[in-house]
Amino acid sequence: MRVIYLDNAATSYPKPESVYEAVDRFNRYQGGNPGRGASSKTLAAGSVLMEAREALAKLFNVKESSHIAFTLNVTEALNVGLKGILEPGDHVITTSMEHNAVARPLHVLRKKGVEWTAVPCHPDGSLDPEEVKKAIQPNTRMICVLHASNLTGTIMPIDELGRIAKNNGIIFLVDSAQTAGVLSIDVEAQNIDILCFTGHKALLGPQGTGGIYVRPGLLITPLKEGGTGSKSEFLEQPEMMPDLLESGTPNTPGTAGLLAGVNFVMSQGLERIREHEQKLTEMLISGLKEIPGVELYGPEHAASRTAVVPFNIENVDCGEVSLILDQKYGIVTRSGLHCAPLAHGTVGTLKKGAVRMSLGYFTSVDDVETVIKAVYEIARERY
Repeated sequence: MRVIYLDNAATSYPKPESVYEAVDRFNRYQGGNPGRGASSKTLAAGSVLMEAREALAKLFNVKESSHIAFTLNVTEALNVGLKGILEPGDHVITTSMEHNAVARPLHVLRKKGVEWTAVPCHPDGSLDPEEVKKAIQPNTRMICVLHASNLTGTIMPIDELGRIAKNNGIIFLVDSAQTAGVLSIDVEAQNIDILCFTGHKALLGPQGTGGIYVRPGLLITPLKEGGTGSKSEFLEQPEMMPDLLESGTPNTPGTAGLLAGVNFVMSQGLERIREHEQKLTEMLISGLKEIPGVELYGPEHAASRTAVVPFNIENVDCGEVSLILDQKYGIVTRSGLHCAPLAHGTVGTLKKGAVRMSLGYFTSVDDVETVIKAVYEIARERY
């Protein structure tokens, strides 16, 4: 049975061949621990990190690549950005569509005295920037928003939010888990002070990769301290970036794969990638709309969302639908709450969850046609 993979919002698959080759090449022939000594292997490993930093800086229009620190994933990056900035008495504004990677750290910080306002979004996940402006208080320290929802794909107005943050002297943190590698991100033009990203989704790198950009001049407390290979004679953590936020041996093989993924994305071009995914998303939404008993969630038009389409079949458990799609049709989706209960509460699916289909650059027209037919058959039998 041919497998159709539609869970790219969780992790992209397949990866470009160059990504597999880069990871294998590093593990087989390069090795070395970056920053630990001056051997040829160590220097070669260090160059992998440097090249990856520079490629990401180019992609995000970061002027100083050293201000990009690598992390295990975007969740770790978000924990660094939130816990490294917010202190008791500070106020932070988010949306009601945030992933648990933001909501859970803020839940902990709230218990320690940080005030948190989650601005309500519309049922399709969209946000009115004016509502964020209204939520600003004298002690507002940060506006933290996801660039696009992992549930509905709804794209947030980060250009407007960045201007609001800048005009009010507020730190602007963007969670780009669902958009880095698909949508244009410009930390300068969009006034982004902290950008958190993951490597294993649309950047097409391996799992266990990600990072955080911190604007020069912004003081941030590291989440952990330890060996950095620099200033080893001191017990104090180095203050310069990226060493400040990069303690311990990094995932260099994974970063080699991430570099290959970023290079692939840039060779294809964000516009081409976005156009392909948007076309297939429109096709999928249009097809599912015609099926009796199918309820769709999120923006009506693909231009307002990433390639994420959640749905339910009336009176059928979302887990059952996902299981049938997998076992009978070879279609990989994700059901449940997608680590985003706030978002499900916003769109009205907190009690029942949803089936999420998330397309990628390697999804084809034939794949989408097959998926629409499969959902039609399931709905016809059970609705």
